[in-house]
Amino acid sequence: MTTKATIEQKLTDAFRPERLIVIDESHLHAGHHHEGSGHHAAFDGSGETHFRIRLISDAFAGQSRVARHRAINELLKDELSGGVHALAIEAAAPGEAVRWANDRT
Repeated sequence: MTTKATIEQKLTDAFRPERLIVIDESHLHAGHHHEGSGHHAAFDGSGETHFRIRLISDAFAGQSRVARHRAINELLKDELSGGVHALAIEAAAPGEAVRWANDRT
């Protein structure tokens, strides 16, 4: 199973989202250095290392943005301690105004 598929499955199981989009943005980071992650050479953009998550779930009703991010980061801690270098999180509850830049859906 790919990292993207694993992330999608974990988020679906945990939050039963109304809407879920997981975007692999690794190719956008080619040439960046990942010194803190043990990659001392410039990143070539390959692999599954950078993701953007867009998620709408009842589970986030009444939660702060920080609480939502913490819940997602905790759920994906294995991926974040493994090969995932960066995770952009856009999480909302149903009915909240959501404006996602460059929405690719």
